[in-house]
Amino acid sequence: MKTSHEKIEFLEKIADGITSWIGSIPSLILHTLFFLTSFLLPALGLIDFDKMLLVLTTVLSLEAIYLSILIQMSVNKSHEKIEDIQEDIEDIQEDLEEISEDIEEISEDLEEISEDIEDIQEDIEEINDEDDDEDHNERAKNTILKSNVNSNKNEIKFLKDKIAELQLKIDEMKKD
Repeated sequence: MKTSHEKIEFLEKIADGITSWIGSIPSLILHTLFFLTSFLLPALGLIDFDKMLLVLTTVLSLEAIYLSILIQMSVNKSHEKIEDIQEDIEDIQEDLEEISEDIEEISEDLEEISEDIEDIQEDIEEINDEDDDEDHNERAKNTILKSNVNSNKNEIKFLKDKIAELQLKIDEMKKD
């Protein structure tokens, strides 16, 4: 058993099919043939002209009523689809605004990161400069130390020589 919702969907499909067919070339050809036949029947003497006009007017009135109903159904469906599309567009606009805000935040974060990178580069340059200064200072200290060591070696040699001289003099004095 079909539910009422399934029945309505089935009837809507039939109405959509009829609406699509009525707006087609075959429908135009069929209506044209129907009208031509309607006017030819009295001309050929097969039907009375007044009777044909009465039947034709009734058929056309009924067709107009059904067409207006079908057209209104199409308009209602289109309106529903347009409302759905408008809601989707509003959702998309909200999403775009959120994305735009996110992009601004990311841009600000990138600027901050860029500034941090610049600061880090400056710190690295300072450290390198300090290392260079420390290297120069250490080399200077090492040079001074080497110079002091050489100087001390010379003094020690000189003192050893003096001690050796004095030792010789002491030994000579002991012999005397």
